Amino acid sequence: QVKVVQSGGGLVQPGGSLRLSCAVSGSSFSISQMGWYRQAPGKQREMVAVLTSGGSTHYKDPVKGRFTISRDNAKNTVYLQMNSLEPEDTAVYYCNAVVSFGYEEYDYWGQGTQVTVSS
Repeated sequence: QVKVVQSGGGLVQPGGSLRLSCAVSGSSFSISQMGWYRQAPGKQREMVAVLTSGGSTHYKDPVKGRFTISRDNAKNTVYLQMNSLEPEDTAVYYCNAVVSFGYEEYDYWGQGTQVTVSS
């Protein structure tokens, strides 16, 4: 059984910062990739940032230079540091973990957390 639990988020003014955390727990698995996705009202869920097991990072263009994804391997935890937040960043943010059990991979999602950027 794999659990993905998010924390962080909330209301912040434009230009402010927030940090999201996501911890993966369970047994007998390895994590291939972790990432953050977001879904704004009326829009499809989109990738924000991903971090592969090899350490490569990929960001959605509008967040490059403002958001940073990082990981604590010992804790199976991934973070998303969000700086210079804009109203357009308002969305529900979801953590994703691609977990391997032997040769099979599965997607696991966190519960989602609201990020609202507003004055």
